[in-house]
Amino acid sequence: MVKAMNVISASRRTDVPAFYWCWFMNRVDAGFCDVANPFNSRQVRRVSLRPADVAAIVFWTRDARPMIADIAQLEAAGYAFYVQYTLNGYPRELEPGAPERTESVAALRALSSRLGPDRVIWRYDPIVFSTATPADYHVEQFSALARELRGAVNAVTISFCDPYGKTRRNFARLSNELGWSFEAGVPEQHAALAGWLAEAAAESSMQLSTCAEAALRVPGVRSGHCIDPDLLSRLRPDLDLHLRAAPTRTGCGCVESVDIGAYDTCVCGCVYCYANRSLALARRRHAEHDPEDAMLWRPPAPSDVESSKPRRA
Repeated sequence: MVKAMNVISASRRTDVPAFYWCWFMNRVDAGFCDVANPFNSRQVRRVSLRPADVAAIVFWTRDARPMIADIAQLEAAGYAFYVQYTLNGYPRELEPGAPERTESVAALRALSSRLGPDRVIWRYDPIVFSTATPADYHVEQFSALARELRGAVNAVTISFCDPYGKTRRNFARLSNELGWSFEAGVPEQHAALAGWLAEAAAESSMQLSTCAEAALRVPGVRSGHCIDPDLLSRLRPDLDLHLRAAPTRTGCGCVESVDIGAYDTCVCGCVYCYANRSLALARRRHAEHDPEDAMLWRPPAPSDVESSKPRRA
């Protein structure tokens, strides 16, 4: 019987390398972590992080600086991994907690110098259309970033901002505060911009792919696989991986993985974020985080919730 091995996602739900790296390395040392079901916190799954049980790890971050010093330790232990690296360079109003653009570029290049350009995927994601970031802005910004990252990455992923309820509320707040207006864009606008960005990517020797954009059909643009079976197979040629398709939404091309993060814990504060209900909640949970705990953030026990409720006089 072939032993089952998991692909670990760390994490679509929060930025583990930026904000929870000490916790992650503690869990690597322990050989496991616990993950609560995001829809039912009483359901907790123990996930092995032993190298023998991990096919590969996919990291998601916009600031990999905390992890760089531990790359050699992870590789020596036998872990295969790659990094999905978000770098948009947006105005501070959209990404209040993101590193400065120059710091992000330097960190991505430093990471690539350790891992190589095939194991760092640049994400210009999501594309937000607003009066401050119209289509021309994205052409100029993306092209400049692509030139700065030339040689450090071979692939770049884009997507267009989805109007989740929490995203619309954040955009409405910014509209009231700054007078900006936001729009989702139309398919023709998406296709035209994707074509321009594909040309800019090719000029910097990068392949442009999309994330969960099933309706987008543009020459030179591929449908992406963020948890990528081809890349995983190249990282683990020693394994006969049987990776089941497991899309997270329409147009997603990912294969199955186990996410070890927790929602409402990323303190970057991006206004387009789908993983936080509010920045205040994320900051509170970040403050409650215990890097020695088996769980990234531990929901209060039912008895704790009950005891915290005000009682009648």
